[in-house]
Amino acid sequence: MSSHDSPISLSGSATNLAKSIVAEDGGHWPVPEGTILASAVRRLTAFVLDSIIVSSILMVATRGLLIDAWNLTLWVSKDFHFALAMVLILLVTHWLYWRLTGVHYSRSLGQKMMGLAVVAEDGSEMTSEMWDQRSARKLLYLIFPFSAYFGGYDLLRITRRHTHQSNVDLHVGSIVVHSFSLPPAMRQHIK
Repeated sequence: MSSHDSPISLSGSATNLAKSIVAEDGGHWPVPEGTILASAVRRLTAFVLDSIIVSSILMVATRGLLIDAWNLTLWVSKDFHFALAMVLILLVTHWLYWRLTGVHYSRSLGQKMMGLAVVAEDGSEMTSEMWDQRSARKLLYLIFPFSAYFGGYDLLRITRRHTHQSNVDLHVGSIVVHSFSLPPAMRQHIK
């Protein structure tokens, strides 16, 4: 048995197979050891929870007029501007919600309920500019028919990438992790 070489070898300072693969591609893996990346199911559940929270508040605040955003007969009538106004209110409110909860808590309320946090690729706190970009890009998930395409595509990418990153994450330079899995020194900004 001593003359037999293992078909899997770890080179350099990589400590597991995923980190070794990243190292072979010329990349790096700056996330602290032991960090658990969020699955697509947890992330989707957090997104649905966030959408329910924001939409429920808007339904109460607009006294039910928010439903006009999805009223197709209103969209094709001469009063389409009422539907357009509700869509704009929905998008601006979601953007503000994701940005403000991200800057303050390092996660949205849905992500908090699921035990997740959003951090930079190296595990550090995200900047305000990163939250701006992330919040704006997530709006595509709310606009039908883009929501079906981009949402489905990103869920597929999350399940297939070893870093569990969506295209939004890759653009911004973020990862979604289980908040308890970060070292205590790196989760001080997570509320």
